[in-house]
Amino acid sequence: MIPSEIISALQTLLSIKQPTFLWGPPGVGKSQIVRQVADSLELELVDIRAVLLDPVDLRGLPKINEAGESVWCPPTFLPRQGRGILFLDELNAAPPLVQAACYQLILDRRVGEYVLPEGWAIVAAGNRESDRAVTHRMPSALANRMVHLEFETSVADWTSWARTQGIDPKIIAFLQLRPKLLHDFDPQRKDKAFPSPRSWEFAAAILKATPDRSEALRIIAGAIGQGAAMELAGYLRVYDELPDVNELLMYPDKVALPEEPAVICALCESIARHACQETMPRLATLASRLPTEFGVLLMRDAAFTDPSIVQTEAFASWAVSNQQVLM
Repeated sequence: MIPSEIISALQTLLSIKQPTFLWGPPGVGKSQIVRQVADSLELELVDIRAVLLDPVDLRGLPKINEAGESVWCPPTFLPRQGRGILFLDELNAAPPLVQAACYQLILDRRVGEYVLPEGWAIVAAGNRESDRAVTHRMPSALANRMVHLEFETSVADWTSWARTQGIDPKIIAFLQLRPKLLHDFDPQRKDKAFPSPRSWEFAAAILKATPDRSEALRIIAGAIGQGAAMELAGYLRVYDELPDVNELLMYPDKVALPEEPAVICALCESIARHACQETMPRLATLASRLPTEFGVLLMRDAAFTDPSIVQTEAFASWAVSNQQVLM
């Protein structure tokens, strides 16, 4: 499932408090998706890294009550009230005894004398065994108590998220041109750094923080790998040579347009950020002059920047002219 489908599925499963496990390779954003869903539903999120727990941590410590009986004092990190998501991250990386304690919590919604409040649901996540990450085989009895969702990356979903987070538009445009580099992880390779949604976020922050482009790219190679960094370096040189956006918007029917796909893709991302109802007629003119697939890319990105443009006459006219590719 791509992230938008994972979000929809989680919303459904949380409504019936069905325990769920998210499977996916490192760096795809599993924990970030869970936090996003919690925020959208106004739910509290308690994030527990199961791999850091000892078997006794969930049950707590015993004490003697006034009757001389031993009772267990649950840990403070377990919720006591309200509504929320109890997120057991890296669950299958935890030792078997810790998984057994989590098993009781997932199966019975309790562990020892602690009872999970009614308003809370359990979501777990972990890497797949095929990813060669640190994992322990999940007991079949535990696996059978959960709904399992396989996480896949999507450039379209990542692009939508990246724009809301202010990710550098040059990074966004590059990944639209080279979507396979959004997540290029091969467990057979021994590379320490590789492209992933997480490491591209790092790369964007490094690019923003380091004015020296050469230095930035040397550092970025340590986040996304040498090969991807070299491709990004070449693309950034192209991006720097883009026609002036203001001139394009002033003379959309006259300015010479580039022919190289990489340049056109970068141009679409750059122009789309100027979308509004006032600029829509000029954007439509530019879109009509581009190859069809890039005209659609420009209009889709422009609609993301300002959704109100779809109500304009210029957008409607462009959509009618391109209805064969929009259907």
